[in-house]
This record gives sequence, C-alpha cells and structure tokens, in this order.
Amino acid sequence: MNNSAIDRLSTGVPGIDKMLSGGIPRGFLVAVVGEPGTGKTIFSQHFIAAGLSRGEKAIYVTTEESRESIIRQAEMFGFGFKDAVKNGDLIIIDALMEERGDPWSLYELTIEELISKIIEAKKTLGYGHARLVIDSMSAFWLDKPAMARKYSYTVKRRLSRWNLTIIATSQYAVTTSLGFGFGIEHVADGIIRFKKTIIGGELRRFVIIEKMRQTPHDRKVYEIDIIDGTGMKIIKPSVYTASELRIPISIIRKILEAEYKKESEL
Repeated sequence: MNNSAIDRLSTGVPGIDKMLSGGIPRGFLVAVVGEPGTGKTIFSQHFIAAGLSRGEKAIYVTTEESRESIIRQAEMFGFGFKDAVKNGDLIIIDALMEERGDPWSLYELTIEELISKIIEAKKTLGYGHARLVIDSMSAFWLDKPAMARKYSYTVKRRLSRWNLTIIATSQYAVTTSLGFGFGIEHVADGIIRFKKTIIGGELRRFVIIEKMRQTPHDRKVYEIDIIDGTGMKIIKPSVYTASELRIPISIIRKILEAEYKKESEL
C-alpha cells in the first residue's frame, strides 16, 4: 500500500493520528463507538477543531446535547466553536431542542430530515471539502435498532457525493444491554472504539482502532485521558487486550436477541 498517496485528515488528537498512520482518509465515514462517557463527543470536537484550524468548513449534528452545550464544552478545550459559528465556518444542527424558527434545528428525528438538513448546511457552507460529525446516530434508531444498518447505509450513500469526511458516533446502553452500534459498524469505512472500566477504584478510559480501510493502523489498545483545558490525550499502551475491552459476550447475545425480535415485528 502506498500510504503517502492517501490524503489523510488529522483527528486533532496527535496520538490517534499516529495510530492511524497520519489520520483518517479523506471522504471516509468512520464509526466512533462506545458506552456513554468514554470520550466520543470530545474526540468528535477534536476532529472538527482540527479542520477549522486548517481553514476547512464543518457541520456538527448534536442529538443528545443542545447547541449551546456543545459550544460551551468546546470552549472549555479552546476549540473556538463560538467564533467559528459566528464567522460562518461551522454550522451546528441541533436535533434536541426543536426550536421553531431556528433554521438549524431538526423538527423530526428522522433519517430523511437529517440528510436533508446536512445537505442544506453543506450548500450554505459552499464549495469544497467539509468535515461532518453526527453525534449520535443512535438517536435515529433507539426504538428500532434493527434498522441501524439500513439507516447507516442510507446516510453513507446519500452524503457520499457531497465532499464530506464523516465521524458518526454510536453507543450501546449498559443499563439495558441493548445495542445501537452494530449496523453502522458494518457500513463504516473505519471503527474507532472507546471503552471505560473501573480499575483500583478509578475510572480509566481506552481506545483501539478496530478497522480503517486503506490504512496500516496500530492494533494495540491505548489508555487515554481527558485533560482540562486541553482535551483528549493518549497516555500509554494498555496492559489489557482488545478482547478484554470488547463488549461482553452476554451483552452481545442480548443485543442479537433484541435485534431478531425487532426484525420479526417489522
């Protein structure tokens, strides 16, 4: 593989760029998956901020936090979202608050409205490449997880012509053991998995690159930290293996049982 011929985009986290032989290939749809609280949103903000710092335009779709919450969090790490929105370099589509009269709100949580609003935002930003985050895709199939693969494929196919590189987050709910990530993982060009666990009474977070097409990526698990005022940082290789940090087989079994049940009801 001629790695030097591939146009790669920085994730904004130097340690993860190194794991990816320089970054994410331009035009990819990458699934960023994991439990709540593992760092998916902060990683997504790093990705957008890295593009803005290079003069790229960006779109951020938020389904689980308000636009204001995303801006406040980004400002805590010096990502400059507030100024980018003001200057017209960043459009944040709010799918949570549903404010009437707001041109960048989603009034219905449907895949068709999501795609339509993203295309409208891309036209507003103008010609050229843009970065897109959808945080999270899980919101669009919470009540019908069996549709995850179909919806993910629809998003990828419909947006592929719009010169976007896409980060789409997805999660599974620990409390219910129901999965919301498996559909997008099948469709995605890459999978970056975040994981958390309690070790010695302390919360620890980890990351592994499970898949990245056209990329000789690092296969080791790395411990990460989220540092006030800075953001995400790779700490060191982990003593834990990928298999030890994967979703437990008992949860996977429940996920599959739930999907089969949903499919039989469609």
